[in-house]
Amino acid sequence: MKYIFVTALCILSFNLFAQKPCEYSSNITDSIGTYKSTKEYLISEKVFGGNSNYIFYSLILTDGVPTLNVQFIQKSKEFVKANCFDKDSKIYLQLQNGKIYTLLHIDQESCGTMIRDDKGFDNRVKTGIFMFTKDNYEELKKSPISLMRIKYLTDVEDYIFKKEFTAELDGKTYRPETYFIDNLRCVE
Repeated sequence: MKYIFVTALCILSFNLFAQKPCEYSSNITDSIGTYKSTKEYLISEKVFGGNSNYIFYSLILTDGVPTLNVQFIQKSKEFVKANCFDKDSKIYLQLQNGKIYTLLHIDQESCGTMIRDDKGFDNRVKTGIFMFTKDNYEELKKSPISLMRIKYLTDVEDYIFKKEFTAELDGKTYRPETYFIDNLRCVE
């Protein structure tokens, strides 16, 4: 009886601690090089008073160089403020172990695109590509994130990461604190 109990316990623990497989939206290798992109993952959602703001992450590996793709979607019936990225834009990630990790924006100015939908909402879609610094990013694979600060061309915004939330957008459960712990291995 003890043997059956120990075996069942081992099987359950393997299932609990097994890493989920990497999910890619693109995985291309050809004569030019390699390109992998993880599926977009909702990091932040703010829905209040008819305004919606979403932030999605995806990790990209281009010829061995990992980058973070950050997509912002803002939806409102009122004016949507444009925060632009430039060569000096950065993302600061404060880890729960107290360390701060910095990602640098590529040298490309971007203010996003405004799209009006058939329901009268203005939608601003903006994408930024951020490079990991030469510092070793091992800490991102070990420690959850507590705060993200984004330095735009003319503004700075802070986002507190939740341990877990269920999105109003699609009803799925997301765990933004552990995004890098769960996904950095997919682009190494």
